Amino acid sequence: MLRRLFQLRWLALVALAAVAAVSGVLSEASLPVFILAAVGVAVAALNGYTGWRLRQPAPVDDSVLLAHLALDTGAIAAVLRFTGGWTNPFCSLLLLPLVIAATALPSRRVWVIAALALGSYTLLGMLEPPVGHIHLGEGVDFGLHVLGMWISFVLSAGVVVSVVTRMAVSLRERDRRLAEARERAMRDQQVLALGTLAAGTAHELGTPLATMAVIARELELSLGERPDLAADARLLRQQVEHCKSAISGLAAAAGQQRAERTGSLPLDQYLARAIEGWQVLRPGVALRCRLSGEGPAPRIADERTLGQTLVSLLNNAADASPAGVEIDGRWRPDHLTLEIRDQGAGLPEAVARVAGRTPVSTKPQGMGIGLLLASSAIERFGGRIQLLDRDGGGALTRVELPLAPLAA
Repeated sequence: MLRRLFQLRWLALVALAAVAAVSGVLSEASLPVFILAAVGVAVAALNGYTGWRLRQPAPVDDSVLLAHLALDTGAIAAVLRFTGGWTNPFCSLLLLPLVIAATALPSRRVWVIAALALGSYTLLGMLEPPVGHIHLGEGVDFGLHVLGMWISFVLSAGVVVSVVTRMAVSLRERDRRLAEARERAMRDQQVLALGTLAAGTAHELGTPLATMAVIARELELSLGERPDLAADARLLRQQVEHCKSAISGLAAAAGQQRAERTGSLPLDQYLARAIEGWQVLRPGVALRCRLSGEGPAPRIADERTLGQTLVSLLNNAADASPAGVEIDGRWRPDHLTLEIRDQGAGLPEAVARVAGRTPVSTKPQGMGIGLLLASSAIERFGGRIQLLDRDGGGALTRVELPLAPLAA
């Protein structure tokens, strides 16, 4: 709001100079030019200080805004005092600081500005205007008065509409951001609860997975004469080893700080490694992958969370479309766009509207937390996930991710 006051003051100074020039030509009444110039210099000095204040990091609280509006009320009253008092058709300008205060300040502070405006207007009527009553002049002066009243009305209406409209937009934008912040806080609580449960579950699964890995290896060795069954046992062992690797790295990845990361990879190699790890889990799903970009692939930190997010999104696509999944990745030096296409039934509108913000699933046995965790992880890096229906059927999951937070 202080920035808008800063802009309005410069406009007011230009208008004051224009009105003084026009009055000098059309009216015989002489204006106290030196006094008006002194008021203009004082307002310009105040605005110079305001411009400096706006560049400071300290926030502008209600008391600062109240002081500025009080000074503006005094400046308007001073100009009116020496240009006809309350016979000046621009007296309605005293309402402008009050309108701004009503849209930006608490009610008790608004009453302070109201008292100043009313007191100023009352004093204008009690004091003899140095210019004299404008109605007592010739016809040209009365016509000038009527013209001034019209101009005053137009300016007041325009400024009021402009200020109040912008304030309403600012308030709606603030309410929207508060709603988004509340939604993120609720989702973060859900993610925190899921993370706590995941840590406990990972601890409990360590021993069973180790036992399964040993048994799978023994089965693989004992089925040497049955190549088909030995291949199945080998696949089972690989799946178990992958689960063990994911669980063993869970605690370390959760506590790892970015400053401690020393590993980095080109973006295309990072994505290819994550996709290959997913194919170990879903070998029966056909995959078509295209990765391209502007120039060499930028290097990014070896961020485990992003790889897990990609695996989760690919799993969702494979569950909806076991016949095949397409990946199309395009990068710029500072941005990655990743699109995952499936050939499933698409997303119901009710699911697409809340997906990523609350647990929801279209699968009979699904818990609906995969996309919630993926959205939380991508947004933590400043990106976003979009779920769209494809022409001809299926769904498109688009990941927009800035690369600056992941720069090696």
